[in-house]
Amino acid sequence: MCSIHDLAARRCRQLPATEVDKPSVPSIQAVSGIIMRAQGQPYRQQAGFTLVELMIAVAIVGILTAVALPSYRDYVRRGQLPEGVAALADFRIKLEQYYQDNRKYGTTTCADGTNAPAWGSFSATSYFTYSCTLSSSGQGYLLTATGAKGQASGHIYTLDHNNSKATTEFKGATSSKTCWLLRGDEC
Repeated sequence: MCSIHDLAARRCRQLPATEVDKPSVPSIQAVSGIIMRAQGQPYRQQAGFTLVELMIAVAIVGILTAVALPSYRDYVRRGQLPEGVAALADFRIKLEQYYQDNRKYGTTTCADGTNAPAWGSFSATSYFTYSCTLSSSGQGYLLTATGAKGQASGHIYTLDHNNSKATTEFKGATSSKTCWLLRGDEC
């Protein structure tokens, strides 16, 4: 191995005098490599990320999360709402069948006659609870689906004996739309 004195005396490398006499500024990596080799340690480049690179990655993840999370919640909400309106449509068909057999939708509550069907309890589903109220001495009804769990909370849909659909609450805000809103605020 050549020392600095050997290089100055031109003993290690045979270079013309003009190239040896030129002043040059070594890079920081070259100097640190020379110092580490002089101390008997092999030169290694450090691996890893700088703080700036890490902060850029955190900022990108934050921006993506801020955009994606509300969209995902809306996607989940739109997936849960059809359960309520499908059950209302199913109850409507069953009440019409009950009416065909009994000439009324019920006496004190919906489908409560002597031959009351097992479905007459309007049991809750995964995301909605259901209720039925009679009108016009059992000649009319109003079915209501109320969002109870998940992203369906804050949604209320109704259906009556004339097949009139309505949304009375949508995304937690009062609504007077005469349809079942699932996506936006227009029918």
